[in-house]
Amino acid sequence: MQLTVLGLNHRTAPVEIRERFNFSNDRVASILRRLRNYDNIPEAMLLSTCNRTELYMVIENPHEAIPFIKSLLKHLAGEHYQSEYFYNLNGTNCVKHLFRVASSLDSLIVGEGQILSQIKNAYHIARINGMTDTILNTIMNKAIAVGKRVRTETKIAYSSVSVSSAAVELAIKILGDLSKAQILVVGAGHMSELTAQHLLDKGAQTICVSNRHYERAQDLADKFHGTAIPYRAMFEHAADADIIITSTGAPHYVLTAENLGPLLPKRNGRPLILIDIAVPRDVDPRLADVDGVTIYNIDDLEDVVDTNKNFREKEAHVAEQIISEEIGALKERLRYYTMRPVMVQLHDKMNFLRQKVLKKAFIKMPELNDHEKRIIDLMTQRLEHKFLREPMKAMNAVAGTAEEERYKKMMCDLFLLNETGEEFGDESKIDDWD
Repeated sequence: MQLTVLGLNHRTAPVEIRERFNFSNDRVASILRRLRNYDNIPEAMLLSTCNRTELYMVIENPHEAIPFIKSLLKHLAGEHYQSEYFYNLNGTNCVKHLFRVASSLDSLIVGEGQILSQIKNAYHIARINGMTDTILNTIMNKAIAVGKRVRTETKIAYSSVSVSSAAVELAIKILGDLSKAQILVVGAGHMSELTAQHLLDKGAQTICVSNRHYERAQDLADKFHGTAIPYRAMFEHAADADIIITSTGAPHYVLTAENLGPLLPKRNGRPLILIDIAVPRDVDPRLADVDGVTIYNIDDLEDVVDTNKNFREKEAHVAEQIISEEIGALKERLRYYTMRPVMVQLHDKMNFLRQKVLKKAFIKMPELNDHEKRIIDLMTQRLEHKFLREPMKAMNAVAGTAEEERYKKMMCDLFLLNETGEEFGDESKIDDWD
């Protein structure tokens, strides 16, 4: 077996490509169900965020599976597919990449906290759709633990800049003083709420909010003493704004040359700044050809000044050390899985025989009370544990080595075990782990 990840992110693909691979939870589940019918990929998890889409897989035969996955990607991307947008990492490199993602070291803005919840959500979807087993369950739980540990033991998230706060910093860089600016926030989700809070913190006096569902726009506007704008009136109001920040979940452009362009002459030459932090994008890039309109998308936020960049780079070095340590611990944990079927069978057989003998003994000693029976049961459990300790240590020590098959056959012959381990599931080793 081989553990692998195939994906693209903000470093390898521009936003116009990433948005084609930005999948809803329902679409993620649908893709995983499709993979479930492909025997060569017994385990898989699909992580899809605004800045990355990554498919983590346990593969039986990489030579057959990778071409299949690439053909699936071509189908999803259509004519825009280009292989250079994607990276493919295996074994230890795959695990290290996942741990760096979970620790936000690979994020557009290092230290942001949203990625860990996104990984949890992706793992949950994979699990409820029957696409995780021993390997991914172990690795994903460890990745979540590593992400938490990095945030706890380092200050990498201390005063970190989020996407929403970076958008506001960009607005300040353009306008300077926000106190007199006409600001329109399109969208009423979590990102829009964070953006509105940052705008107020940086001096904005009034914020207008528009959303397809007016009630949600009203709730957000009330929270920040702003004004809710009905969606049908949003375009006319946009003509009076200085800055429009968009963050909706729409699968299509919200602001286009057709619906916004005809209203722009009313501005009498006043510049209009559009900051699009949505993926897929909310703003039609053709609007950039209109005089007086400037568009910034999520890729432009990386250049926003980070006041704590040097500080977080130092903390990132500490985080990398934590990741290396956790990879070592994970290797040690996974190493014995190759011998686990035999170890499980040996333990189960010994426990079965112990209980069988114990049952006969209790029949012959009816005078024993429950307390006495528990003492004898515990004593036999301890004997079983002591008897199995050395064989278990020996099997664990040779797991993943050249001696593994010899020991496995020897134990099966000595104790009359099923060498294939089929009764207990196939815990095959991961090739290319190193």
